Amino acid sequence: MEAIGEALARDMRSKGIDIGLTLSILEDFNSGLYDGIGAVKAARVPEVDGRRVISMKDGPSLDVPKAGARALLDSLGLGLPPELSESAGNLRFDTKALAALGERLLPFAAWGVLNGGSATSYADRKKNLAYGEEVFALLEPGFESLEHLCRDHPKGLAPAYLNPDGSPGASFLLLKVRARLVALRSHLARQGSPGRPFLPLFQMSSSGNDAVLAEAYAEMAGDPLIAPLASSLGAEGSDPTRFATGIQPMIAAFTHSSEGRPRRVFDRAWGRPDSALALPGGHGQSFRILADVLRKLRASGTRWAWLGNVDNLGFLPDPVKLALLALTGEPAGFEFSFRTPLDVKGGILVETAEGARTVADIGPAIAFDELRRLEEAGASILFNCATGLFDLDWLVPRLDDIARRLPVRVSDQDKDSGRYSQAEQVTWEVASLLPSFLSYAVEKNDRFLAAKLLVETLLTSGLGRGDPRLPPELAQAALGLHAGLEAKLAGAYGLALRQGRWSDPG
Repeated sequence: MEAIGEALARDMRSKGIDIGLTLSILEDFNSGLYDGIGAVKAARVPEVDGRRVISMKDGPSLDVPKAGARALLDSLGLGLPPELSESAGNLRFDTKALAALGERLLPFAAWGVLNGGSATSYADRKKNLAYGEEVFALLEPGFESLEHLCRDHPKGLAPAYLNPDGSPGASFLLLKVRARLVALRSHLARQGSPGRPFLPLFQMSSSGNDAVLAEAYAEMAGDPLIAPLASSLGAEGSDPTRFATGIQPMIAAFTHSSEGRPRRVFDRAWGRPDSALALPGGHGQSFRILADVLRKLRASGTRWAWLGNVDNLGFLPDPVKLALLALTGEPAGFEFSFRTPLDVKGGILVETAEGARTVADIGPAIAFDELRRLEEAGASILFNCATGLFDLDWLVPRLDDIARRLPVRVSDQDKDSGRYSQAEQVTWEVASLLPSFLSYAVEKNDRFLAAKLLVETLLTSGLGRGDPRLPPELAQAALGLHAGLEAKLAGAYGLALRQGRWSDPG
């Protein structure tokens, strides 16, 4: 195992880096353990067929055997809805029936966020040049107004949007907490008390940000967007900012591939000697880090769990998708939207030559040139929304196996802090380990209001509208995202626009 100097070791410890885990991963890499993990070879991209890839645009429907539906609902103490039509032993669930069933299943679901990293790429100036210098120059004033609120802070605590008056909006995490309360208020009005915790929140934090997050949650409980709403729900709204938590250790960055092998710990962060760069080991570590949380949820009667990236304002519980997963008995379901010019970081749904389906992450798993080749061949690229819905009956017994088998990928990075390489497990490559899964084809402006880069947040907030310096395709995509943002803030998040700011309507 590589020996590191005491000065570097002190720096690593001061930054919360797990030295043993870092050196173990580094030794495995240098020994060639990960050499067989190549890029995903995409032979084709799947079509929307209504079976394995279900379009949510026009309202899905599903025919299922009556015996299977009855067994599912009996196991949860629920009866069959009386309004279903029956034919040849099958029950027809139209979109309305799916929504009604999903609403009744929500008390058996949990909602989790991947919150393990800081906004290293998000507010990095080099990365935010992805759409060109002219676009960045147009958005630079907005970038500078938010940059200091993002850099070196947990991503979930960064402002999720700019208000129309130019002030920072609520954070991603605050909005998640509020959305759960809004959903609970609606559920209580339609279904009454669920008699059990409603959509319990859970998260993967990191050793580098867990204390900061805990402090933020304590303050968030008294926020004007949270406290009055929680109070109005009585006992049901108590402890609104409680997250069951798994804490991910930080690892160090490694040297860039241009420095050859063997790789070493990157020790020149920001150009300073003996300075390491603390990074999470990828959100794919969630299956190991959250194992105890997920086991406890299942033991408490929770059957399904959503898991998604904290930075997606479209990541919200959806009763229709929950009902589809429950009725089909699939182990998991993932959302995909049609790729737009804004989607340059993340994964896409692909099919290999062997017929297996998986999520290929742009960069670590599939080159952007290969993505372009598929598009030029006429394929519609379904972009991963970084949201998964899992059946815990299937997932929990396999958590240890998934944690072992999920690929570890090492990719080069060129950021303000330097040129280095990063080892990570990508969450959504779990799709390649599943026997099958549902793919929900969704509208990006409704379900994928993500912000991998700060310039995306600015465009979604409406900056640059009507400016001819925005390329036409980008301008069109940004308009749709802005409309989606306003719809979500006014809908699922229960806010009202007053005097240029989104606030509680009460």
